Amino acid sequence: MILSTDITKVKGVGPKTALQLQSANINTVEDMLNFLPRRYDDFSDVVAIEDIKAGKATIKAKCESITTKQVRRGLKITTATLVDDSGRLQAVWFNQPYRATQLKPDEDFLFSGDFEFKYNKYQLTNPSSEKVSDAPIQTDRMLPVYRHIKGLKSQTTRKILNELKPLMTMLPETLPGELIKREGLISRGDAMLGLHFPKTASDIESGRERFAFEELFQLLLASQYNRQANSQLEGWVIPFQQESVKKFVASLPFNLTNSQRLAAWEVLQDFERQTPMNRLLQGDVGAGKTVVAGLAMEQASRAGMQSALMAPTEILASQHAETLRKLLGPFGITVGLLTGSVKTQARKEILSQLATGGVDVVVGTHALIQDTIEFHKLGFVVIDEQHRFGVKQRQQLLDKSTKMPHLLAMTATPIPRSLALTVYGELDVSVLRDMPKGRKPIETHLWSPNSRTQLYDRIDQQIELGRQVYVVCSLIDDNPDNDTRSVEAEYKRLSGSVFKHRRIGLLHGRLKPDEKTEIMTRFLSGELDILVSTTVVEVGVDVPNATVMMIENADQFGLSQLHQLRGRVGRSEHQSYCYLVMTDSKRPSQRLREIEKSGDGFYLAEVDLRLRGPGEIYGKAQHGALNLQIATLADTKLIARAQSAARRFVESGLDLIQYKQLADQVHYYQRLTTLN
Repeated sequence: MILSTDITKVKGVGPKTALQLQSANINTVEDMLNFLPRRYDDFSDVVAIEDIKAGKATIKAKCESITTKQVRRGLKITTATLVDDSGRLQAVWFNQPYRATQLKPDEDFLFSGDFEFKYNKYQLTNPSSEKVSDAPIQTDRMLPVYRHIKGLKSQTTRKILNELKPLMTMLPETLPGELIKREGLISRGDAMLGLHFPKTASDIESGRERFAFEELFQLLLASQYNRQANSQLEGWVIPFQQESVKKFVASLPFNLTNSQRLAAWEVLQDFERQTPMNRLLQGDVGAGKTVVAGLAMEQASRAGMQSALMAPTEILASQHAETLRKLLGPFGITVGLLTGSVKTQARKEILSQLATGGVDVVVGTHALIQDTIEFHKLGFVVIDEQHRFGVKQRQQLLDKSTKMPHLLAMTATPIPRSLALTVYGELDVSVLRDMPKGRKPIETHLWSPNSRTQLYDRIDQQIELGRQVYVVCSLIDDNPDNDTRSVEAEYKRLSGSVFKHRRIGLLHGRLKPDEKTEIMTRFLSGELDILVSTTVVEVGVDVPNATVMMIENADQFGLSQLHQLRGRVGRSEHQSYCYLVMTDSKRPSQRLREIEKSGDGFYLAEVDLRLRGPGEIYGKAQHGALNLQIATLADTKLIARAQSAARRFVESGLDLIQYKQLADQVHYYQRLTTLN
């Protein structure tokens, strides 16, 4: 039996079980070993019902009776009476109706959950359960719980892993011995045994530390190699021209913030190096990232270079082009716009000017990366909301130059420090923390759905003052199984009754691009009072006259996304408001209290990463590709350790080829995150 052995060769895996495993991408012995538990039930400390105390508790009992009731739409409650020789108690499960058929009377089960006082009585809430007859395979009853595979019992999963137990002790090492020793890690084999067959909680802890360190080390090592590769590339040298920078800054109708000055200086220093810039500029919505990019474009143009800015939507590209024309036009710098809407003669003309150097700066969408587009001398590339583009798309734009252009990736999503070190580890990072002078903090309030009438009165007062309003919903269509408000239904309700005296528009992702553009243009020009939308407005245009952001079912959004949506208002001297309407009238969570108190996107991003994981910030599709089973990108201490170890590994000149599995994963991450 070796790691590459087909799963069908393992004792106990018949044709039916093999199909079930294959549906979960478990095809080999190695896949099975890497199918790690998602949590553990501690059945080692069993108490009698009469001795149970409030808190985490485990009992051995029979199910005397069990019922399931539909309490409201989307909520079923299953209630059981559990008995042992010393007494009885009640257990409650939410939306787990299968418990009624699972818990057979006259069978002994181990139940583990929180024993707490709720709804005027003590009960065991959402306990896990395990047949006593199934428990002995795992020593000391620290039972691993695996991700559910349809049709496959947990007991079968454990039996298969029990067959592979001898192989775990002989697992080949994937990290250098000296590194394992220095970091105080256990061997890979011991870690695998500790996770699948733990005897104590410390076995799980040591196993997790080993695998989490390895996952982060692979990611950070890939980042180190990418940085190394980038330093060997030859880019365009763009000299710093002090007088023209001074003129540009003096021409602005506002003063640059300190962080804008620092970020611009960092970019201009990068321009003077032979190595192409690879920089991430992050800052809250409205922090002034476009001005920093514009200043850099002015310098690139002075050196005879063209600049390109790629934005995720046509309307955002149009707005960037308009802003840059105002900034750069007085200096004789031409700004062109290239999107899917630019057709026939106008398109031919701009393509010709790009190829001959007649356009200094071009702003566009994905249209910029088409094969037919040629640049005269592309020296500087800006990618706005860069996480919205794949690595391949970014690469296609960079490939339009004979040398590697300088790259500035911009994002309005504040990125926590730990994410900047790992996922964005090959980039230098500039941060805009100051907001332009004159901006007032946005007043944020959590709102009960029972008080909508008062809220609508407040909103109507703002419209009466000539202001505009966003209403954001999470769904496009109504879902009969939950209480989440849909954008279609909300649009009909508001335009048909509450705000029938106001002009209302509807925006969602299923509309055609030109329909979206038309709606946003009407809102921008003041033809609409209210825009009812899904989260497609999260990255949108600047509408200074919009002062109210109302978000339905706000408790179902992440903090980073709520903060992004809130940033759509507060973009003028007028006082702005963000109303977060809850799904129900229960007490809001501490998480939502944080956004009510804080307007600091960086602080909220750290909270979001800790509570919800990196998918909220990095983008769910890309986060899925990270393959992190154990590591969390919120663990800054372990990240710091892995980063130091990765740096030492590269500096030592150790050959990655000696460690095949490590090399494979590092090369995978290099391709996943690289910007060149």
